[in-house]
Amino acid sequence: MHITYPPLKLLNRDNSILAFNERVLSLAQNTNYPLLERLRFLCIVSSNLDEFFEVRAAPHVDAMRDDDQYGDINVQSYQAIAEAAHVLVDKQYQIFNKELMPALAEQGVHLVSHGERNLEQRRWVARYFESDVRPLLVPIALDPSHPFPQVANKSLNFIVLLGGSDAFGRNNNIAIVRVPRALPRLIKLPKNLSNRQQKFVSLSSVIRAHLASLFAGREVLSFSQFRVTRHSDLAVDEDDVKNLRTALKKGLVHRNFGEAVRLEVSHSCDEQLIKLLLQQFDLPRQSLYCVQGPVNLARLMQLADLADGNALKFQPFEAKVSRQLVPGQSFFTQLKQRDILIHQPFESFDSVIDFLREAVNDPDVLAIQQTIYRTGSDPRMLQLLQEAVRRGKEVMVVVELKARFDEEANINWAEALESVGAQVVYGIVGLKTHAKMLLVMRREDKRLKYYGHLSTGNYNPRTARLYTDVSMFTADIKITHDMEHLFRHIASQVELPRLQKLLAAPSNLHKQMLAKIRSTELAAKAGNPAHIILKMNALTDEALVKALVRAGRAGVEIDLILRGACILPVDAPGLDGRIRVRSVIGRLLEHSRVFYFKIGQAESMWLSSADWMNRNMMRRVETAWPITDAENRARILRECCQLYLDDNQDAWLLKADGTYVPSAQCASSAESKSRAQKQVFSAQRQLLQQYAD
Repeated sequence: MHITYPPLKLLNRDNSILAFNERVLSLAQNTNYPLLERLRFLCIVSSNLDEFFEVRAAPHVDAMRDDDQYGDINVQSYQAIAEAAHVLVDKQYQIFNKELMPALAEQGVHLVSHGERNLEQRRWVARYFESDVRPLLVPIALDPSHPFPQVANKSLNFIVLLGGSDAFGRNNNIAIVRVPRALPRLIKLPKNLSNRQQKFVSLSSVIRAHLASLFAGREVLSFSQFRVTRHSDLAVDEDDVKNLRTALKKGLVHRNFGEAVRLEVSHSCDEQLIKLLLQQFDLPRQSLYCVQGPVNLARLMQLADLADGNALKFQPFEAKVSRQLVPGQSFFTQLKQRDILIHQPFESFDSVIDFLREAVNDPDVLAIQQTIYRTGSDPRMLQLLQEAVRRGKEVMVVVELKARFDEEANINWAEALESVGAQVVYGIVGLKTHAKMLLVMRREDKRLKYYGHLSTGNYNPRTARLYTDVSMFTADIKITHDMEHLFRHIASQVELPRLQKLLAAPSNLHKQMLAKIRSTELAAKAGNPAHIILKMNALTDEALVKALVRAGRAGVEIDLILRGACILPVDAPGLDGRIRVRSVIGRLLEHSRVFYFKIGQAESMWLSSADWMNRNMMRRVETAWPITDAENRARILRECCQLYLDDNQDAWLLKADGTYVPSAQCASSAESKSRAQKQVFSAQRQLLQQYAD
């Protein structure tokens, strides 16, 4: 019997992103976490919201400002998003003021305001202001010859309402003071002024305390900190530029002064100043955020870094060398025997550095090819690639210049590599190269033998200590030859031949994932058990979402482990609970992508650099590679999927209305009793303990 269902109503992506940040914010309230780590999560939410507004808000603000509609974006959609964002920000500051700062003060860590400083502390701050701060401050009084200054994206400023007349007898009563970015936002007071505690002052409070001294002969009637967030997604018409690197350099100059999308001010900001700022930046009232505390909480990440105290921070863990690696034995020798997995951060990313180092030092290695998306500040990989060039090896690096907010760092990488003679390419026009690949070509028995490394995450040693990712070393001839074809396709833009094992976007990854879902759907319709488990960061591609819903309606059991945005409605008619969505938010950032399909006893698995988003499938160069070794497949299934499906501590479950609740709250009464008797279980904690043994 054929059943006709109503059109599928998808969840709102922007609301889903904000819901993800609500889950991150919950970690700031988690009393099982050390206090400075809770503060760190609070700051991460601020950083995430900055990016949300920089990338996602402009069309909404335009719709609100113009009372117009752009597709699904209109006044009502913006109001809904603004309301959710305001609730989130208000909660964030409440946690900061009512929970974290009082608790840190009890542990001897203080952020000391001007009103709380004693006489000696005020004298010290005054000396610091005079020696380090005042010389960098240039207040600008507004008049016809001094218009409102350009305010850079996310820069911190003061707006000041002045009484009296200026030096020329004029009544220009508004001034702007820019807080220097070159100075640290937090300053630690000397020990002799801290009474055996850790006391810090913020740069903004130092300036605030001495603001009047900047306007001799004038009265400061009112003032406020303010901060403007601007649309910052670089748009470069690649078809109309001759040199992408040069065009991006020019674009970076203007990024800081894009369209304003959000205004943050102190809660005590005078209404006259608020109206002036909203008018200046052409923003609707809904874009105003009056905050009860420091404007720009993200900068308080410095407090978590600067403050001491082992009890206030996570106990550090040491990443281990993969148990599949034999210490002291050549990678090339080992890879002739089997594929080797690295499960980060539990296993060390340094093995990837060691693999590259061996390739650089081996005289039989003739060529190295690598993609670069986000690298971080660790210079080891760059230095090794440069050394490979000096040793006469052919080095080709695909540097993605359009990696959002890493453009400048990647331009520097490209220039550093080109300066020693490496061949640097920037990928394919119109596509970001997001695939993570490293290919080594070695001469063995007068023939070329290929060795490869593929990863779900970036070649970034710093984030490799914080993000969960899986990577694989392989000498599989089909996979490594597919990698060679893909590198040649990117560099030479020749037609990509039919790949033997790899899947690649935008050529066939999307199509093959749809086909795998369809296979499970047909199997379920034929009465065979079918199961899909997907772990990734986001699910927003409509075609894939609709395919999953069709499969669920056909009887396929589907478990989705999604860290962030999800537009799939779990209550769609006909699903009857067969699609379950969970988000695991814990100490580590979940970043690995695993695609698992099972029909009867037959199973297949891919690891991938791609989330199931339209941009990843259609506008990026991505890879997915199969895990054919049964032992490796079982290991990934357990460590990346099954443990997370058993998680009842860090997991959140998606409800029908698009909200998430802790998994323990979703059980029925009978299940609740059973769960109460069940030990609390965290997948991340289990893996940290497992790899520590």
